[in-house]
Amino acid sequence: EFSLRETRTWDIIEDVRTLRSELGILFRNDFNRNVIDKLLRDSGLAFRPLFLADPHIFISRGNPLAARERVTLDDLAGFPRLTFDQGANNSFYFAEEILSTLSTPQEIRVSDRATIFNLMIGLDGYTISTGIISDDLDPSIAAIPLDIDERIEIGWIGQSAIPLTEQAQRYLEELRAVVSDFGVELID
Repeated sequence: EFSLRETRTWDIIEDVRTLRSELGILFRNDFNRNVIDKLLRDSGLAFRPLFLADPHIFISRGNPLAARERVTLDDLAGFPRLTFDQGANNSFYFAEEILSTLSTPQEIRVSDRATIFNLMIGLDGYTISTGIISDDLDPSIAAIPLDIDERIEIGWIGQSAIPLTEQAQRYLEELRAVVSDFGVELID
């Protein structure tokens, strides 16, 4: 049996801590690293890096910025920013996007990926992410590099004292294979 859950950062950590999930995928950056690492240590969990990615925006292919090779934060000023709602544990350290404390004139929080894609298309909104998106998932969404001096570190968390099952190891191998096709820097 295999279950793939998309949920909030706090819930990912709690699911792995309580063994509901064997592993979870999270992002870290300079802003949230100390808080995330302390929470993981206190929970008996460890973060293991998978890859580093340059920040991109996800936008509709119909968005006026979609034809650009790169965009700046100033370019985004007239567009609504779309972020994932973190629920009751809405600490900005648990945000799923970098620059979570950056003030924007319009911000819309959503709870699922389908809604965020629809708002990218319907409102010309954007979200900041790794740039890893498959045309098979949604061919109407484009990833455009964001011109900032920051990297996104994606990694997996698991119990510090419990080795992964063969099934979880195979999942991580597949994940590495998929992301390597996008030209990101894998971390061993």
